Amino acid sequence: MGRTIPSWRMILEEELNRWRKFQDSLRIDSREIFEDLMNECRRYASAAGAATFPLKTEGMFLSILFAHHKRLKELCDKVDRIHNLLEKNDQTH
Repeated sequence: MGRTIPSWRMILEEELNRWRKFQDSLRIDSREIFEDLMNECRRYASAAGAATFPLKTEGMFLSILFAHHKRLKELCDKVDRIHNLLEKNDQTH
């Protein structure tokens, strides 16, 4: 019989289970942060699976990098909006 190729999500969860040793070695307050990082991998699992990376960690790292860049852009946009509001406020006074 033929062999079934595991889905990206199955491969991802297997790899995240391997990474659990690292998470367990972190201080308790850092474990939650690490879990957030792993959730970023899960959040973009469909995109990583569709990209068919030769190494499973490539999709994981790109998912994390993308999530961080997206968040950084959102924060920069907020800072710019606040800065513009403050400039307008200074000009009116």
